[in-house]
Amino acid sequence: MFERSELQVLQGRLTETRKFIQVVSGPRQVGKTTIISQLYNKIKIPVLYESADAIPPGNTLWLDQLWEAARLRMKSQGSEEYILIIDEVQKIPNWSETVKKNWDFDSFNKTNLKVILLGSSRLLLQQGLTESLTGRFENITLPHWSFTEMNKAFGWDEDTYAWYGGYPGSADLIKDGDRWKRYIRDSIIETSISKDILMLTRVNKPALLKNLFELGCLYSGQILSYSKMLGQLHDAGNATTLANYLLLLGGAGLLGGIEKYSVSPVRTKSSSPKLQVYNNALLSSQNPLKFAYVKNNPDAWGRVIESIVGTYLANESLRGRFNLYYWRDRNDEVDFVIESNGRLIGIEVKSSVSRSKKGMSAFQKIFSPVKTICIDKMRLPWQEFIKINPEELF
Repeated sequence: MFERSELQVLQGRLTETRKFIQVVSGPRQVGKTTIISQLYNKIKIPVLYESADAIPPGNTLWLDQLWEAARLRMKSQGSEEYILIIDEVQKIPNWSETVKKNWDFDSFNKTNLKVILLGSSRLLLQQGLTESLTGRFENITLPHWSFTEMNKAFGWDEDTYAWYGGYPGSADLIKDGDRWKRYIRDSIIETSISKDILMLTRVNKPALLKNLFELGCLYSGQILSYSKMLGQLHDAGNATTLANYLLLLGGAGLLGGIEKYSVSPVRTKSSSPKLQVYNNALLSSQNPLKFAYVKNNPDAWGRVIESIVGTYLANESLRGRFNLYYWRDRNDEVDFVIESNGRLIGIEVKSSVSRSKKGMSAFQKIFSPVKTICIDKMRLPWQEFIKINPEELF
C-alpha cells in the first residue's frame, strides 16, 4: 500500500520523548485514517483509537471518559507508554479545554500517554488549538494528493490527474465517469459541507453557501468580485457573508479565495478573491461534459489546466511551503505570486484560454521578484511544473 511522506514524520515524532500533542489535519478522503492504520503496523506502542463522528451532539463527557479509558488500559496492560488517537475531535463541545486539562494532568503526573488528534475542519481545529493549546502541539497538514502521489499509487498520467484530481478513494471509479461524479458529489462534497461546516458552524443561509461553492467550481482560477458573485447568485446577501462562507469552504478543503498581493495588508484583505478549488475533482464533478470531450476542446481543457496549476500551488501553500497570492493592477495581471521569507516569484500560466498578459513586466519593475516562471507548451509545460518539488522553486 502506498505511504504518504507524512506517515514517516508522524512515526518519527512518536518515537521521541512525550512532549507535544500531534495534530493531523486535512480534508475528508485524503488518507488521515489510512495513515493511522499504517502506523499500527510500524510501531509497537499500544493504541486506543476512537472517532467523534458518531458521538451525539452535546456529549461533553465522552472525551474525558475516553482519556481515562486510555490511562486505565495503560495501567492494566503494564505498558510504559500508550497512544490515544481521537478522530474528528473538533466535533466535541469545548474539546480544546478538555484536551488541555487532561494533557496537563498527565504531564504533571508523568503519565507517558501520547496523543494524536485528527480533524477535517482546518479552521475549527486551528481555532481550538490557538485558544487553549498554545505551545502544546505540533501540526502535520495532510493536503489533497499531488500528481506524483496519484501517479505512484495508481499509475495515473497527467491528463487523468488534471480531470479526476487527487481523491485516492475514487480511483477505482473513473472507468465509469457518471458513477465517479456521483461519488464525488454525494460522498465527498455533500458530506464535507454538511458535517464539517453546517453541523459545526452557524450558517444562516446554507443554500447560499452551497451555491457559492458551485459558482466557485465554475469560476475556479478566475478573479471575481463579491458584488459580481452576489449578482450571479441572485441573493440579497453582502460581501462580508460571502467572504465568511468562502473561509468556511476553504477550511473544509473545498474552495478558497486567493488574495491579491500587496505590500499593504489592508489592501490584500480587501481585494477581490481569485476563486480556486483545492482539488480538480471538485471542478470536474460539477461539469456535465465528459472527460474525452473536454480534453479535445481547447478552451474547456485550458480552464482545467489553469485550475490544476492553482490546486498544486494552493495545496503546497497549505503545507506552509509559501504564501500564495495573485497580482493585478488595472490591466496588468500575474496569475500567481508565491512568497517565502520576503522572496517573491511571479508565475504566469499560458493556456489556450489565456489572454495575452503584460503584467509580468510591470510586476517585475515594481516588486523585483527573485524569478519569474512562465508555464506554457514551449518553455515549461504544466505537466512538468506539477512534478516539481516546491522547495526547488526558490
